[in-house]
Amino acid sequence: MNLKRIRRPTGPGEILRDDFLRPMNITQKRLADHLGIDIKTVNRIINGRSPVTPELAIMLGFTFGTTPLLWINAQLAVDLYDAEKNLKHRPGRMQAG
Repeated sequence: MNLKRIRRPTGPGEILRDDFLRPMNITQKRLADHLGIDIKTVNRIINGRSPVTPELAIMLGFTFGTTPLLWINAQLAVDLYDAEKNLKHRPGRMQAG
């Protein structure tokens, strides 16, 4: 598998910050309080240091009227990109018989 990407995909934290929090004038603290999580967790997600979990994806979906898949797919794209970049051994395709 070769993802053939030049740049890292846009992560869920960047989407959260640029497409939701800033346009809606919502602070990280306000979002954290609304979700019932620590502000440090929100900050780590926004800065790409913590992943969006399935549970958080569901909560963000309810909060912003999106599907949880928006958040999970953004996280998955980043995770796959990083995994491929860090993969030490790339096996070739296996042939039948």
